[in-house]
Amino acid sequence: MEQTSTLVETIIKGIQEKKGSGIVVADLKGIDGAICNYFIICQGSSPAQVEAIAESIGDFARKELGEKPAKVAGLENAQWVAMDYVDVLVHVFLPDVRAYYDLEHLWDDAALTQIPDLD
Repeated sequence: MEQTSTLVETIIKGIQEKKGSGIVVADLKGIDGAICNYFIICQGSSPAQVEAIAESIGDFARKELGEKPAKVAGLENAQWVAMDYVDVLVHVFLPDVRAYYDLEHLWDDAALTQIPDLD
């Protein structure tokens, strides 16, 4: 589990490196039927920033931990990029797409941690 926590911290650093905002970590460990241990949700202000955040996450995870996502989807239009690290699913949204899908409330019983935006 410590390795998963380190992965979560590394992903957050990758998001912050490209000024991703509205970072929320949903802890799904104690929830029956959850597809992973953590959701990490954030947003970028443009498709170019969403793509840059996703690339930064991949770079940080690979360089610091030797981790690669099992699957990445959504880079074609960069409105919602999903990155599957098996125990951790990362979602990088445009703000309007994030509001529409409202993943933070999909798992109502998950513990949510808001990570402050960097200035």
